[in-house]
Amino acid sequence: MIQDQKKEASRRAEKETSGAGVVLLTLASGQFLMTLDSSVMNVSIVTVAKDVGTTVTGIQTAVTFYTLVMASFMITGGRLGQILGRKRAFVIGCVIYGCGSFITALAGNLATLMFGWSFLEGVGAALIMPAIVALVASNFVRDQRPRAYGLVASAGAIAVAAGPLIGGLLTTYLSWRWVFAGEVLVVFVILILTRQMVDTPPTAGTRLDLVGTALSALGLGLVVYGILRSGSWGFVQPKTGAPSWLGLSPVSWLILAGGIVLRLFLWWQTHRLARGDAVLIDPAMLRNRILRGGLISFFFQYFLQAGLFFAVPLFLSVALGLSAVATGIRLLPLSSTLLLAAAGIPRVFPDASPRRVVQAGFLALFAGIVIMVAALDAGAGAEIVTWPMLLAGLGIGALASQLGSVTVSSVPDEHSGEVGGVQNTVTNLGASIGTALSGAVLISSLTASFLSGVQHNPAVPADLSSKAQVELAGGIPFISDEDLKTALDGAGVPPHTAEAIVEQNAAARIDGLRTSLSLLAAIALIALFCSHQIPTRQPS
Repeated sequence: MIQDQKKEASRRAEKETSGAGVVLLTLASGQFLMTLDSSVMNVSIVTVAKDVGTTVTGIQTAVTFYTLVMASFMITGGRLGQILGRKRAFVIGCVIYGCGSFITALAGNLATLMFGWSFLEGVGAALIMPAIVALVASNFVRDQRPRAYGLVASAGAIAVAAGPLIGGLLTTYLSWRWVFAGEVLVVFVILILTRQMVDTPPTAGTRLDLVGTALSALGLGLVVYGILRSGSWGFVQPKTGAPSWLGLSPVSWLILAGGIVLRLFLWWQTHRLARGDAVLIDPAMLRNRILRGGLISFFFQYFLQAGLFFAVPLFLSVALGLSAVATGIRLLPLSSTLLLAAAGIPRVFPDASPRRVVQAGFLALFAGIVIMVAALDAGAGAEIVTWPMLLAGLGIGALASQLGSVTVSSVPDEHSGEVGGVQNTVTNLGASIGTALSGAVLISSLTASFLSGVQHNPAVPADLSSKAQVELAGGIPFISDEDLKTALDGAGVPPHTAEAIVEQNAAARIDGLRTSLSLLAAIALIALFCSHQIPTRQPS
């Protein structure tokens, strides 16, 4: 009798473990898919542009619009999960996302591509990502959440690293359309696996605040759009040829307007709470010290992560001329240590101080970036990124293993959907600012170094140097030696002068990369000192 009870208990435990594994795989797959779209097409922009009859700028607009839609409706997506139920919101989001991927795979022009990729996939992601955060909370007890959140978050980071490799392989040997066709298949598998999930019931009587939805979407949209345009227009001073509003770059005004609208949104939420009406988020939640500390660290994590994945692939693919596949392979060491840290730290050190782990993560990121800066030189090869990528992976994995659990466990479980919406909004802002600021600093440093070099280079005629000072003052594109040689030959520049310009451009490229990475190292130190609000004990 006792033996039978033990066997039954053992079978039940095995079934629960298996079910938890399926749920974790499902949620991690969803996170991987949501993040993949932001990186997989970076190596295929020119090919996609030719196929749909548009320009590189048109495809970049589609990518920008995807980020814009996703960030603008993330808070609303979290609230809809509360109204519909987290599992239902997740499933509806997957269906919308799958339809968007299917339309994109068949797109014959830019308008169809933007409808499928930028709009439908963006709306689907805004429903899915907050639901993922809430579903981890409803399917795992608190002491299991650090590992669960770590693996889910690491799936997103791995998607950023693997995206260029996947996109490069499929674009080179098949077609970029197979990327989106594959996403439809993955969505179908995810929908089958969702039957194992434990749902949280919808909140009775909850309604959507339409005015709050409009204000949050407008405010976030203005901020994110301003940040994404900063590379072209400049942050404060308008770049040469860029629009100017009252002597300043439109970016400053867009971010300021977005901040004012978001402040109005918070006032509106407080006003509705005072009347007893439903709100998208409770502003008092943002005064939670632990939640605020987790959100700040999330912001810095995604800032650094996006900045690294902007600068390092540029060095590999443009400065060294590696193919998309070879570039992706060089980024894979990050994925291995990221998974090791995200899954291993909660398992081996279940009672570790979250604050210490987060601080160690930022230190590892700082060390990896500093090593990269020190090794970066005109004669450096692809091997110099190995140790920086290993350390960066350890750092991102350490952060992923703690931050999701810290933010969600800082509030009651019924608010996990709201936290998911705010958390994903913060991470999108961090990634947008990280990419934009890294790019702006890189181009600014590259331009200054190149123009100074050609001005003092005796091999470059004075009239050509003066012309460069005028025409390239707004920013020099980050291009390879081969592309620059082709452009100079087409312009009829003498061979010895062209060679000097190419050499100067190569040196300026390294200066730009080094400056951009140095900025990221400084941000990692700031993040380290801002992590004091992370708790010292695991949530329980």
